[in-house]
Amino acid sequence: MPVRKDLRNIAIVAHVDHGKTTLVDAMLWQSGAFREGAEVEKRVMDSMDLEREKGITILAKNTAVKHVMSDGEEITLNIIDTPGHADFGGEVERGLEMVDGVILLVDASEGPLPQTRFVLRKALAKKLPLILVLNKVDRSDARIDEVVEETYDLFMDLSDDDDASLLDVPVVYASAKAGRASLNKPGDGEMPDSPDLQPLFDCILENIPAPSYEEGGVLRAHVTNLDASPYLGRLALCRIVSGEIRKGQTVAWCKRDGSVQNVKLSELLMTEALERVPAEKAGPGDIVAIAGIPDITIGETLSDPENPDPLPLIHVDEPSMSMTIGINTSPLSGRSGDKLTARLLKARLDQELIGNVSIKVADTDRPDMWEVQGRGELQLAILVEQMRREGFELTVGKPQVVTKMINGKLHEPFERVTIDSPEEFMGAVTQMMGLRKGQMMHMVNHGSGWVRMEFVVPARGLIGFRTEFLTQTRGQGIMNQILEGFQPWVGELRTRQTGSMVADRQGIVTSYALFNLQERGTMFVSPGDETYEGMVVGENSRPDDMDVNPTKEKHLTNVRSSTGDELERLIPATRLSMEQQLEFCREDECLEVTPDVVRIRKTELNAHERAKARIRAKTS
Repeated sequence: MPVRKDLRNIAIVAHVDHGKTTLVDAMLWQSGAFREGAEVEKRVMDSMDLEREKGITILAKNTAVKHVMSDGEEITLNIIDTPGHADFGGEVERGLEMVDGVILLVDASEGPLPQTRFVLRKALAKKLPLILVLNKVDRSDARIDEVVEETYDLFMDLSDDDDASLLDVPVVYASAKAGRASLNKPGDGEMPDSPDLQPLFDCILENIPAPSYEEGGVLRAHVTNLDASPYLGRLALCRIVSGEIRKGQTVAWCKRDGSVQNVKLSELLMTEALERVPAEKAGPGDIVAIAGIPDITIGETLSDPENPDPLPLIHVDEPSMSMTIGINTSPLSGRSGDKLTARLLKARLDQELIGNVSIKVADTDRPDMWEVQGRGELQLAILVEQMRREGFELTVGKPQVVTKMINGKLHEPFERVTIDSPEEFMGAVTQMMGLRKGQMMHMVNHGSGWVRMEFVVPARGLIGFRTEFLTQTRGQGIMNQILEGFQPWVGELRTRQTGSMVADRQGIVTSYALFNLQERGTMFVSPGDETYEGMVVGENSRPDDMDVNPTKEKHLTNVRSSTGDELERLIPATRLSMEQQLEFCREDECLEVTPDVVRIRKTELNAHERAKARIRAKTS
């Protein structure tokens, strides 16, 4: 089979924060993608505001690097930078459809973590060649030999057929931040002996196969991603499997439902560094963007009009978490947002479905509320945050797990959780996991004062766990999780041991009222904040909910008091992020999300109706 020797398509996959985007930065700089002295932001591939704020990659993005090799030959590297968080696994699966090989990046200190296992399993299932890059070898706590051994153990653990060739995976030792890589193993905490990344480029050329194609084959291009341009409309990112595609060409659009329609391509773009530039034609192995088909979706195929030959649709894992999203029904709605109607909300969710293959939207029994299913709390929280910034006002329900009926029995998702914590907190962590019906699968003490524990625990038990975990470990614990699979329902779990303080009227919060309430628990509001009946204003230290009046004022009298001029000393209010508020919610609570503020509230605002519901629940 003929191959494109001047081209390589690779994906960089790793656990979150192991240095993927930093490595792509260094490869772009050393290939001359930016002129000398150009002002380029760090982690240039993280182009979304949310990605920069949170320091994580959310969307898979591609770039093209033209690099001159040691022998003077110019090679084009199409690099897919993928997210490292398990919630965005759909982006990883989609990115792997576009490439012929994978660079697996592993931190030289932390070693393989849950997301490493997830992305490696996907790469091995597609039989993609691997290069292992050990990053951050210059860390003072690097343990190079042990991490290489752990990664090889992971290779054999995930391989279906004990493939001995996995033990011959080439290893590159790198410091992406310094822009250096070497095939020679440095000492722990030392820099690689090469001054640049040339050994990595040579390793890619030698071990990642060039795209192969059928001589004279018909056009087949797989749509793996979508983008938008203010001038060209919807752009479809395609990997050309065979044949050739030209600007202005008429092609057969093979749709998801099996129908075929002839369409004309208005524009053909190819990636150079971070820019998309117009091109006249592209061949097998190229990754291109095409315009002219406004309704095209991910997984569809562009083929030859006379002999259409569709490729298989892209399959991604099923969602494991869901939440309801509806219009804002609180008394303070309409104060800050401009998108308030159910019609606008439904149109925005439909738009999200087009470009995000890993979420699903289902109707509920209310016409102004929908159930959105995704991979995890973070993915759903990111969607809500994006909509909030666009001007939507929403009511967001507590995250729930997606259950399945298997052989007539109810099954729920379980997560594999890896926890790194100092030794003194091991007992507290084990106790917290026991309350959530977690099973310890593995424990390692590295002898450095830190312990690594692995648990398999129901996903329900982890909703709201992270905040309590950080509190118990005094902010030092590190937790990572990934979907393990579906197992039989384990029964009722009570995860939050405290109740809520609920406002019983609308008004402005006063310092006099808070001074008397702060002894009962933790307050979420400050003097001057607006509140309404049914809004959660604090956390009660006891398990039950408590109706309170946070608007109570100190009435003036004409009788002088010796203590009248004393100041009330208030404990500052606890301000929770949106993810923390979602974790805090109970089953009868939800979030009011607006562009200016996020509030926790009861689903039923009226206190009398809530009391009736409690009585009905007890009698039934």
